[in-house]
Amino acid sequence: MELRALGYLGVDTTDIQGWRDYGSKFLGLQLTEKVSDGMAFRMDERRQRLTVNDATRNGLGFMGWEVAGASELERFAARLEKAQVNVTRGSRALCEQRQVRDLVLFSDPIGNRLEVYYGLAEADSPFTPGRTMSGFRTGDMGIGHVVLTVPNAAEILPFYRDLLGFRLSDYFERPFKAIFMHLNQRHHSLAILETGKVGIHHLMFETLSLDDVGQAYDLALVDEGRIATTLGRHTNDQVVSFYAKSPSGFLVECGWGGLAIDPAKWEPYEVVHGPSFWGHDRNWLPPEGQEEARRIRMAAARDGARANVNVIDGLFNVTKS
Repeated sequence: MELRALGYLGVDTTDIQGWRDYGSKFLGLQLTEKVSDGMAFRMDERRQRLTVNDATRNGLGFMGWEVAGASELERFAARLEKAQVNVTRGSRALCEQRQVRDLVLFSDPIGNRLEVYYGLAEADSPFTPGRTMSGFRTGDMGIGHVVLTVPNAAEILPFYRDLLGFRLSDYFERPFKAIFMHLNQRHHSLAILETGKVGIHHLMFETLSLDDVGQAYDLALVDEGRIATTLGRHTNDQVVSFYAKSPSGFLVECGWGGLAIDPAKWEPYEVVHGPSFWGHDRNWLPPEGQEEARRIRMAAARDGARANVNVIDGLFNVTKS
């Protein structure tokens, strides 16, 4: 598999000033600098992971997917071209803007912009979070995951699975249809949610401490309308999380305790207990969808659906400095 991780993201917004505080004081990202049409954020030792672009629209700008090096990038581009995907080589100016050695760019069948790169630059100073917190779980697993909304999941799946090389993690049909895919030990780096529309549903950033999530939840509680999905725990990736509306309108999932899988041994399956063991009331669903989601959670509780808590190696003492 040539794609290794979700390495960076770009989002568009009509509320650039709203993102300044949302990114740093709420999410805990480090605001580093203003770029040509917006601002850039760090979340670890890399120079930038999220760029927010001042735009006339709200939504996903681009996704940056990592490969190991120059030869892997060339092979990947050749495979796309052989499949008659229109591939553009990144200019020096674009590579400098993204802080990478080299990249290619193309679009998926419904118009989402993808960039495949290698050599994301390291910063020359330690990561300093925008609020007091322990940091983010990144490294070889990338920065988290992105969930796209699509008109038809079955039609878009072959592009990501068969051409780009994503592997199926699992899927569920109720209370909505969603398919989850992985590249590494993170349970999913990409998911597609069938809504009938093209867009982005949410981004997920995983913190190093459960308290980081709880304290973000407290911050969201005092900001009316910020919480879009209440605190809960997912059945498939086992993350404890909540979802907060961003200044661009889509959601950001603040989570902790995700399942690490073995990609070589993982077998995909259908999730029968719905997306959550408990919690996660979704006010973005229509009333009938919210009620169905609650019924599925109650059935999971009656069936005794449980999962171990994922305490990540090396993180037990991370907050005891």
